[in-house]
Amino acid sequence: MLFERVKKLAEERGENLKSVAQKLGFSENAFYKWKTQSPKSETLEKTADYFNVSIDYLLGRTDQKDILKNSDIQTIAAHHDGEEWSEEELEEIEEFKRFVAMRREARKNKGV
Repeated sequence: MLFERVKKLAEERGENLKSVAQKLGFSENAFYKWKTQSPKSETLEKTADYFNVSIDYLLGRTDQKDILKNSDIQTIAAHHDGEEWSEEELEEIEEFKRFVAMRREARKNKGV
């Protein structure tokens, strides 16, 4: 499933697997190895980030590419006692939102 998903995503962008692998700093045949070997988590994360999809989508655990796309979360507020958020902190908040939405989707798919 993983190999097929990556191949399809590359084709949707008009790219081939070799060029994507080169852009990500992988060996030319890295994706073909995924037919029989599991990639390292860092490699999987880098690939998901490149295609802007969830790791669950790459692994075939969901058919929803962007887990936040159909989310009912519109606004999230946080109290911060008047301090300004740094760019790094804002990114951490966004990562946490993605994590919570992914967890919600996983529970939904399990029927919990």
